[in-house]
Amino acid sequence: MAEGHVAPYRHRMANVRFTVTQPFDAPARTVWDALIDWKGHETWIPATKVEIHTDGDPTAIGSEFTATTGYGPLALPDTMRVTRCAWDDGAGTGDCEVEKLGPVLTGRAGFTIEPTSETASEVVWIEDVKVRYLPRVLAPIAKVAGAAGFRLGMRKLGKQLATR
Repeated sequence: MAEGHVAPYRHRMANVRFTVTQPFDAPARTVWDALIDWKGHETWIPATKVEIHTDGDPTAIGSEFTATTGYGPLALPDTMRVTRCAWDDGAGTGDCEVEKLGPVLTGRAGFTIEPTSETASEVVWIEDVKVRYLPRVLAPIAKVAGAAGFRLGMRKLGKQLATR
């Protein structure tokens, strides 16, 4: 490649970072159990299917799974590996992080959960990813769309937990 020439793909990787804070009218442990049920994400994240790749505890460090969101050729596979996932019984809090392995999304995502009362809690969800094939100029749109999607999904989860 000629000196000074920038490969075209370098402009097709957007950094997308967002944080969503969502209250729940459910105890922290109840919400935690729903959030770490990777397969269960299919019921509250729209157009998503989850495949667990690791035998045993799917929340153990090193466990891998793929969440594919979308339909047909527009489906986006998001393969992840658990890097941290722990519930603290004493504090009633949880902290989980996954590494995004590609092929399109790389980086990290995670959430923390804390009680706000005996019957309510709050989740803070963070996504910090690079999106291959997405032009950098579209990163702000992807950020807004991603955050809106997670808010929508967590609201749906909140409604599901309220009916239990």
